[in-house]
Amino acid sequence: MTSYEDQLIQQSKDGDLDAFNQLVESYQRPIYNLTLRMLGNPQDAEDASQEAFVLAWKSIRSFRGGSFRTWFFRIASNACTDHLRRRRGRQTDSLDALFPEHNPLPSSTESPEDHLLREELSQLISQHLLCLAEEQRLVVTLADLQGFSYEEIAQITNSSLGTVKSRLNRGRANLRDLLLKNRELLPPEFRLYK
Repeated sequence: MTSYEDQLIQQSKDGDLDAFNQLVESYQRPIYNLTLRMLGNPQDAEDASQEAFVLAWKSIRSFRGGSFRTWFFRIASNACTDHLRRRRGRQTDSLDALFPEHNPLPSSTESPEDHLLREELSQLISQHLLCLAEEQRLVVTLADLQGFSYEEIAQITNSSLGTVKSRLNRGRANLRDLLLKNRELLPPEFRLYK
C-alpha cells in the first residue's frame, strides 16, 4: 500500500467521500474485470461492481490494515457470489455475443490469420471460463487474470491455502480440457492429436 493510498483510506474512514471516490477510481477497472469474468454479463458486472463499491464505503471503517486491494476484492467477489445466487437458473450470454465489436487491430508482426485465431481463442477462453464452477472460476480469474498470490486469494475467498491450490488446479485442468475440444484454435504446439 502506498502512503498516498494510506492517506485516502484514512480520509475515507473519517467520512471523506471524495477520498473514497479516488480509491474507487483506482480500483474500478480491475473490480469490473473480476465481476465481468464471474458473471459474464456487462450489466450484471456493473451492478455487482456498484454493489461492491457501496458495501466498501459502508464498511470502510472496519478495514483494519493489511492489503486494501485484497480487502476490496473480497467484497467484490462476495458481491458476485450474491449476484449469482439471485440469478440461479437464468442463462448467461457468451462474452463474444456481448462484445462483437472487440476486435483490436493486429500487430505489424502478426499475420491476419494469426490475429483472427488469437481473437477466436480469446473469446473461447472467456466462454469456457464461464463454464467452470463458481469457486474455480473465481480462483482462476484472481490468479491468472488479476495476478493475486495464493495467499491473497485465500484471504479474498476466506479459504485455506490448500483449498485455493486445489480449486486452481482443478479449474485450470477443466479449462484446459474444454479448450482441447477446439484444438484448431490453439497455438501449433498444442494441436497435437492423440
